[in-house]
Amino acid sequence: MSKEELQDENLIKEEEIVEEQEILDQEAEADAEAVENEFDLLQTELTELKDKYARVHADFDNIKKRLEREKYTAVEYANEKFAKDMIPVMDALDGAMKSVEIDGDKAELFDKLKEGIELTHKQFLTQLEKHGVTMVAHDEPFDPNIHNAVQAVDNEKVESGQIVQTFQTGYKYKNRPLREAMVIVAN
Repeated sequence: MSKEELQDENLIKEEEIVEEQEILDQEAEADAEAVENEFDLLQTELTELKDKYARVHADFDNIKKRLEREKYTAVEYANEKFAKDMIPVMDALDGAMKSVEIDGDKAELFDKLKEGIELTHKQFLTQLEKHGVTMVAHDEPFDPNIHNAVQAVDNEKVESGQIVQTFQTGYKYKNRPLREAMVIVAN
């Protein structure tokens, strides 16, 4: 090969190398652009997720605060229904007290007062039962969970362990004792 042919061949190889380098540069540039686009997409998605997280966190805080307020209100006004149901009982007691002020026959006045007190007592027990408060039974065997034996006596008419007399009535709220009944029990 001649010098000129060698130069032409070298020139062709150099041109091929330059072309390959340009292709490699273009591919590298395309790859860099793709990576940059992907980075931008991920950056946008991250921003959206941060925003979504902040909103969810704020919603959670708002719900938590609302539930706390509702719980406080529920506890604060838990006895409202019971109090409303006691108002008619108070009205009946007011009526009984006003009837004492009326002039008239003492026996008739006493009978009216007694009747008014009995009706008020019945109404009061009805309202208590409506809210789960019941009297402890007097005619059942002694139960240390709901009775407080203040005395034990010998009694031939009743079996041992039976209640002979009740000093103070006991009350239960559903199945839980509010106040034990004070009783005398047979030996």
